[in-house]
Amino acid sequence: MFLFKKIAIIGTGLIGGSLGIAIKKNKLAKEVVGVSRHKRSIDLALKNKAVDRGALSFDIIKGSDLVILAVPVEAVISLKEQVRKIAGKDCLITDVGSTKVKISGNLSKIFPNYVGSHPLAGSEKRGILNATPGIFEGSLCVLTTTKTTQVRALAKIKTLWIRLGAKTVCMSPREHDKILSFTSHLAHIAAFTLINSIPVNFLRFASGGLRDTTRIASSDPELWQGIFLTNRAELLKALKVFELNLNKIESAIVGNNKGKLAGILRQARKKRNILE
Repeated sequence: MFLFKKIAIIGTGLIGGSLGIAIKKNKLAKEVVGVSRHKRSIDLALKNKAVDRGALSFDIIKGSDLVILAVPVEAVISLKEQVRKIAGKDCLITDVGSTKVKISGNLSKIFPNYVGSHPLAGSEKRGILNATPGIFEGSLCVLTTTKTTQVRALAKIKTLWIRLGAKTVCMSPREHDKILSFTSHLAHIAAFTLINSIPVNFLRFASGGLRDTTRIASSDPELWQGIFLTNRAELLKALKVFELNLNKIESAIVGNNKGKLAGILRQARKKRNILE
């Protein structure tokens, strides 16, 4: 038995396309339809079996019992009225945005069955051609809830992610944005800043360490400027902490303080090893 009759995915890029392929592979919906701004994206989604049908018009989402907004954060907010006009009042709505306070504040007011989702999976690459059904397996998906979140809606969205192979954890949109400002958004800023600090003519001497450290600097600039600006308050706090720790290293180097510098590096290694 299918978990959903009809799932509509708005945005058939890396995450949206991967969702479509995984949903179809795991037989979680009788039908999967996709919406994109570009016909080529729809054609590729059909070719890669991410959707059963696709269109440039939102009319195709009519009759869906789940709509997934897999577009950049600012687009999620701007598209809400178009979705509201066509999706039924009982339709479940989720998104896969990387920030949640602004999205939740907008969507929870007009969609009674809205639950925020953020799969902590992905790649610096973009587009349906890089989509893969296994991207969610073994990953963590954060579900964000508010005082108005419907128990049934939360349970069904949670089941969807579990059946896609992800573990789930629930928290408030504000807690999500605070945590992700450190674990994701700050990490991207560090990578962008590091690569911008290196003279271009030095890059031919780059080692694997630099490639590993700056891999995520290849991420979509438009996507990330939206993430940074919709999480400004929390991200600025995270940047202050980063500046404090950078200043500690600078101070130890300026003072030729071997003991202090070694202590900072040992602390960093110990904390990094937790991720293994």
